[in-house]
Amino acid sequence: MPKMKTKKIVAKRFRITKNGKIMRRVQGSRHLRRNKSKTRQRRQDKPAQVTTMKFKRRIIEFSQQ
Repeated sequence: MPKMKTKKIVAKRFRITKNGKIMRRVQGSRHLRRNKSKTRQRRQDKPAQVTTMKFKRRIIEFSQQ
């Protein structure tokens, strides 16, 4: 049986840290920045953690293929 290929879009969108956390980009951080407060912009510039187990399982499943 051949090796399972990694889903490249998942590999580009998510990062798995050394401790096993899954990090993602914050949505809405690219467009219409002048309408958002500076604190909101700074908060959106940092990566966020995926916390829902349903999504964590799917991401890990696709990244290990």
